[in-house]
Amino acid sequence: GVQLVESGGGSVQPGGSLTLSCVAHGLLFSGAWMSWFRQAPGQRLEWISEINRDGRTTYYAESVKGRFTISRDNAKNTLYLQLNNLKTEDTAMYYCAPNRRGDSRGQGTQVTVSS
Repeated sequence: GVQLVESGGGSVQPGGSLTLSCVAHGLLFSGAWMSWFRQAPGQRLEWISEINRDGRTTYYAESVKGRFTISRDNAKNTLYLQLNNLKTEDTAMYYCAPNRRGDSRGQGTQVTVSS
């Protein structure tokens, strides 16, 4: 089956940056649109970004537009999310998934933004 492994999370101060990675196994990665999601404690899962198969088309939620950048390396079966100018409200568990519903997402990587 599909296995997605997210990494790269951590604790940073407001204004800081992080780069998240998601390695895909058991998936024809180059044939899949990929998305990032996040979920804060007590909140529902939030879609934040999507990228098409060749990486040329991207979409973002308004809450992260201009601060986060999604990208992919099909040769490495890897999806990325560059997080810049982080805010305390970005604190959440971050997940990747091969769809916009969040199905088959990985175990997640924690991002904590605090001063």
